[in-house]
Amino acid sequence: MTDPTGLPPPLRPPTAPPRPAVARVLHAINTCTSAAALGPMRGGILRDPALLRNTTVVSAFFLACGRLRSLDPALALFASLPRPHVFVFNSLLRSLPPAPTCSPLPLFRHFLGLGVRPNRYTFPLMLTSLSSLRDLTAVHSQVAKSGFARDLHVQNALLARYAACDTDLAHAEQLFDEMPCPDVVAWTTMITAYRNRGRSFQALAAFRWMSVASVAPNRVTMVSALGACAAHGALNTGIWIHQYVQKQGWELDVVLGTALVDMYGKCGHIAEGARVFSEMVERNVYTWNSIIGALALAQDGETALQWFFQMETDGVRPDAVTLICVLCACAHAGFVDIGRKIFNSIVQGKYGFQPGIKHFGCMVDLLSRSGHLDDAFRLVETMPSQPNAVIWGLLLRGCKARGDSILSEHVTMRLVELEPENASHYVLLANLYAGTGRWLEAEEVLKWMKKKGLTKDAGWSLKMLEDSLSKYTSDGDLMECAL
Repeated sequence: MTDPTGLPPPLRPPTAPPRPAVARVLHAINTCTSAAALGPMRGGILRDPALLRNTTVVSAFFLACGRLRSLDPALALFASLPRPHVFVFNSLLRSLPPAPTCSPLPLFRHFLGLGVRPNRYTFPLMLTSLSSLRDLTAVHSQVAKSGFARDLHVQNALLARYAACDTDLAHAEQLFDEMPCPDVVAWTTMITAYRNRGRSFQALAAFRWMSVASVAPNRVTMVSALGACAAHGALNTGIWIHQYVQKQGWELDVVLGTALVDMYGKCGHIAEGARVFSEMVERNVYTWNSIIGALALAQDGETALQWFFQMETDGVRPDAVTLICVLCACAHAGFVDIGRKIFNSIVQGKYGFQPGIKHFGCMVDLLSRSGHLDDAFRLVETMPSQPNAVIWGLLLRGCKARGDSILSEHVTMRLVELEPENASHYVLLANLYAGTGRWLEAEEVLKWMKKKGLTKDAGWSLKMLEDSLSKYTSDGDLMECAL
């Protein structure tokens, strides 16, 4: 049948078994392990019209280029195709990395210019390679022009990319609101997006509206909702999810089980989290981190260490987060010697990594709390990276608790040097001088602030300033960053 546009028919997937020559080429392509061999293969395909017309061969070549991370031969071959079938173009899209250096939109426009129409699989494949909101809106427009605006598969792919790339989720929310009957995939995308943006209240609200809409959740939905429960302290909703899982007879796999343990731990119900932990057939390092981290946050250092030692006994290798939790537990319990031993083990490479700034922060806090201020100061001074305001703030809190005005002054000066535009550090320094009767120096600091145009927030007192610093440098913040 002649194409009414006058163009040659697009290449279509073959239905007959491949001839021996094609089979040999396919075998060579599928077993290729060297990117250097792709160029000669492309030349061989171009020299044989039968191979060039064979969509299976061309598609396999594109996928091989993607597997070997060498896209230039694939793009060169695509440019040589007179009118590729959509199956071939989709294979090219599959070969693109998740975040390519160049947008796939020029390829798509070239494809449309050849008179070939996309299908419902083209847009989801193309969307996975997009990272800019501008490109997303351009593809969204093409979706509407191509007649796939109501296709649920395409809608969900669009929603997922908007949720990943749109900072305030405005585009994702608009698209979701326009969907006549969002399915579990769409609801889960929005719940997860809200949770990942730290908007746990909206995540839980979406979860409840999903129930009102009579859309049954799946495991992924529940994991995201449990994450929101943990962040928001929504224990009742977390319990309801647990009961739902039990009624459905779902197996507590490592992902769902860990989410439950984490939720109970962060909501303060550690015993229930431990019960879920014991029911799990499979556990990983994240499961152990959830229970140890919960105990550290609850300031039950002794029990946290017991779990840590059991973790090692069971042959589970601790990661960086595990050691942050354990060092925090040591700080709250005052286990200085154990904390030193564990930190030294990290430094010596026992766990396969060097301590990061959070490990140093936990250790500084441990030493400062226990009155080992000189040791804490030496540790800060010998850090491989520059200590930040959190590290100095932890040391300053220890100095204040121990009444060490000399070291307090030195640490506060470091904070001023580190953040010269932060008015709170100057106020701390002025109040430190005033507290030791050095009124002239306190006045000089305030004059310097005025000269630089720095003002503290209205209504702040020294007590409020210290509370703010304490909150900013709390172990809870370190733990939340870790977990």
